[in-house]
Amino acid sequence: MSRRFRSILSAISLILLILSGAGTQASTTRGKVTGGQMSEHPPWFKESFLDIAEDVSEAGESDKHVLLFLHLNGCPYCHKMIEENFKHAPHTGFLRENFDVIAINIKGDREIAFDQNTLLTEKQLADLLKVRATPTIIFLDPANKPVARLNGYRSVSAFKTALNYVAEKAYTRVSLTGYAQEQHPSSQYVFRDHPQIQNIDNLKSVADRPLAVIFEDSTCDACNALYEGHLSNPETNNILKDFTLVRLNARSDSPITDVEGNPTTPRAYALKLGLSYRPGIVLFDRGREITRIDGLLYTYHFQELLRYVGERHYEKYPDSFFDYLRVRSDEILRSGKNIDLSS
Repeated sequence: MSRRFRSILSAISLILLILSGAGTQASTTRGKVTGGQMSEHPPWFKESFLDIAEDVSEAGESDKHVLLFLHLNGCPYCHKMIEENFKHAPHTGFLRENFDVIAINIKGDREIAFDQNTLLTEKQLADLLKVRATPTIIFLDPANKPVARLNGYRSVSAFKTALNYVAEKAYTRVSLTGYAQEQHPSSQYVFRDHPQIQNIDNLKSVADRPLAVIFEDSTCDACNALYEGHLSNPETNNILKDFTLVRLNARSDSPITDVEGNPTTPRAYALKLGLSYRPGIVLFDRGREITRIDGLLYTYHFQELLRYVGERHYEKYPDSFFDYLRVRSDEILRSGKNIDLSS
């Protein structure tokens, strides 16, 4: 073999090696996460020393309640809540007059004295309060006891209803759901059709497979968005094939049987489950609740929460949906696909 030919072969081998490396690099280019939004809290949020009992006492002196705003950096739902319900809402003045708002980062390390016997970090408090979504809003009464809780974003009108509920101390006589029904007795929302919804009144009869129960009522201000958004998305509907999908009117007193076999009604069942959000979606499997969707979720989180239950990933990650989501997100990003958190 001539020296020139060997040189040509070497050059070709080098080119192929470079091209092969370039191809490998391109095929493993990591995807990006987009849609995260940082929130800038209003300057009138309370600069607390994080002695919550003392904060509650100070608020009580002005006939106010303490509102704990549990948030996460980059959370698009927190950003939306801050912009629409704290900074630029028609009820911003009412909020400032009746509540002391304290921001707590659920991954933060600041030390909090929640009461005389409980000293912990922000992240530990989030675990203690079983924060499943951000933002989570917890209202405290003058005795430093939680009296209302909102898991996730709320619309302007729904949030104002919650503010009224606490400011009027209606929690001493009725649940937030009951109060909302008192305030909005007339019908507004008309129930929508969906091909996968089944008319089943014995939930125990289908409890051996994943079950998604949508609780709606006539005052639901987010139900149209659910049907026109998530439930019109082919990928979401494909994921829902793993479920039996049932819709209940949360104001109905018609007899049903719950997943445990107890006789009840949709109204009583929603109250028992503590659902204050419409449409609330409770995800069951094998006769027990696994998790729920009780606040605004964009497509990625909505679909992955369904997969978590429908594909029974909760069996491998029983402690938290977020344990599953971290692994799932890394898998998607390593494949070169992007993740949009806010669409």
